[in-house]
Amino acid sequence: MEGLDLRQLTSMVQIIASEKGLSEETVLEVVEMAIAAAWRKDNGDREMNVRAVLDVNTGKAKVYVEREVIEDDVAYNPATEIPLAEAGKGKQIGDTVEEVHEVKDFGRVAAMTAKQVVVQRLREAERDAVLSEFEDKIGTVMTGVVARVEPKVVRVDLGKAVGIMPRSEQIDGEYYTVGERIKVYLKGVEHDDARAQLILSRGNAEFIEYLFRQEVPELENGSVEIRGIAREAGRRTKIAVMSTIPGVDPVGTFVGGRGIRVQAIMNEIGDREKIDIINWSDNPQEYIREALSPAEVMKVEIDGKKAKVYVAEDQQSIAIGRQGQNVRLASKLTGYDIDIELAKAPEKKKRKNAEDSLFSALENSEEVEQNPEAAEQTAETGEGDDKNTDNLTEKIEVNDEEAESGSVE
Repeated sequence: MEGLDLRQLTSMVQIIASEKGLSEETVLEVVEMAIAAAWRKDNGDREMNVRAVLDVNTGKAKVYVEREVIEDDVAYNPATEIPLAEAGKGKQIGDTVEEVHEVKDFGRVAAMTAKQVVVQRLREAERDAVLSEFEDKIGTVMTGVVARVEPKVVRVDLGKAVGIMPRSEQIDGEYYTVGERIKVYLKGVEHDDARAQLILSRGNAEFIEYLFRQEVPELENGSVEIRGIAREAGRRTKIAVMSTIPGVDPVGTFVGGRGIRVQAIMNEIGDREKIDIINWSDNPQEYIREALSPAEVMKVEIDGKKAKVYVAEDQQSIAIGRQGQNVRLASKLTGYDIDIELAKAPEKKKRKNAEDSLFSALENSEEVEQNPEAAEQTAETGEGDDKNTDNLTEKIEVNDEEAESGSVE
C-alpha cells in the first residue's frame, strides 16, 4: 500500500492515545477521518460526504459515501445526490443512500493528506481534552511550577498542561525563576487553530478575592461579604467589605487578630503592595469617604455618577495619592468619577481684646496724656473707648476733692 500503511496506522492508535493523553476511541476517530480524507483525495470530490470505518483487529478499512435521493430527470450533483431510479427499491425522495468502497491503497498525495488530517485532528483533540480537564477549574487558584520565563509571558506547568501568564496579568515588580512554585488564578482558556491555551493571572482582583476566601472562613458562612475590589497589582488594593450580622466588625474580621489574615495575603503577593480594607456603605457619600481612606474628607457632593470631594489642603495629596493612585482606585471601587477639590478655609473673625481696646483709647483720647492713671485703669478693665476714659478721669478728680475735704469713707 503506497504511502499509507493501514496496519501500521492501526497499531499506532494505542501508542498515540497514550502519548497524547487521549482515549483510544478519540484517536481511532481521528484515523478514520484521515482515511476518509485520503480516499476522497484519490477517488472522489471534496464535496462528497464520506466516512471511513477501520477494523483495528484486521487493519482493513471501508469507506461509505452518502448521497441524497432526488427526483428523476432533473439536473443533479453526482457527488452528493442520486436519482430515485438509481437509489434502489424502498427508497423515497429525501432519503439517503450509502455506497460502500473497500480501501485498498492510496497515492502519495493522498497519504500526505491523511498525515495532515491526523496531525490537525489530534491537536484539536488535545485542545478539547485540555478544555474538558480545566473547564471546571476556571475561576480557581492552582499551584504550578514556573517552566519558562520569556520577555512577554511566563509559562507555568500545571501538570497536564502548561499555561501562560501574560505581562498584563503579572504582579508589577515581581520576578519569577524557573522551578519556582507559585499560585496562579486560572482566568480562562483561549484557543486557535493549533492548540488550546490556558490564561493564568496573579495580577487580577479575583486572585486577591480567592486568597481572602482561603483565609477568612466567615466568607463561607455568609457572616461577612466582599462588595468590591479595585487593584493595581504590585502597588495597592482597595477592598470593600460588609457584615450581615449586627455586631460583627467586617474590617477586623478580614484583618484578623494582630493582622494575621491580611499578612498571609501579603506574604503571597509581596509587601510592596498595600491593602486597604474599608467598610462598604449603601450611602454613596459615606462609601466615597471610606474609599478615599486614609485621607480625611470634609464634604462630598454627588451629581449623577460624578462626585466632587472637598478636603483640607494638608489632605489633598493623600486623597489623590502617588500618581493619582488613591483617587483612581477609589473611583474604580465606588463607580463614581471622583474630583478632589480644596475646601475653602473659614474666615477668621477679628477678636477685639482688652489690649486692642486700650490702644484704641490711647489713639482717640487726647486726655490720656493728662491722665495716665486713667489709661492704666482702662487696660486693667478692658474698657477702651473715649467715654469710659472720660468717666474714669472725672471720677479720679472727684475723689481727689473729697479726699482734701476729709469726706472719704
